[in-house]
Amino acid sequence: MVMTAATLEQPVADPALDARFRELLERYRAAILRLAASYEHNRADREDLVQDIWLAVWRALSSFRGQCSERTYVYRIAHNRAITRRSRRRPAAEEIEAAQDLPDPAPTAEQATQRADDRERLLAAVRRLPPVQREVVLLVLEGLPQREVADVLGITEANVAVRMSRARAELTRRLGGEP
Repeated sequence: MVMTAATLEQPVADPALDARFRELLERYRAAILRLAASYEHNRADREDLVQDIWLAVWRALSSFRGQCSERTYVYRIAHNRAITRRSRRRPAAEEIEAAQDLPDPAPTAEQATQRADDRERLLAAVRRLPPVQREVVLLVLEGLPQREVADVLGITEANVAVRMSRARAELTRRLGGEP
């Protein structure tokens, strides 16, 4: 299902707000899908999380005052929704190790297979990180600079650097010393 303002079952009181939401939806759709995939392994659960995130963004959008970038605002909401949802239930051990069905378009089948294997290994290793490290890694992988990661997580930039350093060391250890 494609998320639009109309699917939120709320009347559109402000066309400008609706247009702004549509812009955010288009700009950050892929990133939110990736973020949801890192927290939810089951397709239905991922879709539910994505819907929860966009509903939260829609509800919070009128209170956005520009004190941070839109990207930081959307990621903060998404991060909080994912953490809240995740904390409400503990995943089965098998779910953590389950293979991902994320598409990976590549020029050749061999390259696609190698990329998929590498991504699965990395995603599995990231999932096994402690939540405080996993959060930082996911936001950095999405391209957020250290300052925005700090804003999203509500921590200092120095703390982001420490968490990222520890996460890198742990990922290197889990991946057998490969970069």
